[in-house]
Amino acid sequence: MADSGATPIPETSESLPREYRVMSTRSVLETLQIADEIAKQGYLITSSELADLMDVNASAVTSRGEEWNWRNWIISRVRREGNQILWQLERID
Repeated sequence: MADSGATPIPETSESLPREYRVMSTRSVLETLQIADEIAKQGYLITSSELADLMDVNASAVTSRGEEWNWRNWIISRVRREGNQILWQLERID
């Protein structure tokens, strides 16, 4: 069997280089800080913006219902503007 030359993908995060794991953790922290700022300022965000923040498909956001939890926030469907659903984040302490 010939070698394809592709680098195998590690199966666990522990097998990744430390620098990559730290970079990934920084990315998570940045995401959480953004969510916190959105909640603190009372900003409303669209389904696609929320999906980007959560790193999921937009349909995964809209199919969850009117109110649900994500990490440290309650996500509430506030209203519809045209074809956009607007969501509000409220921090759970």
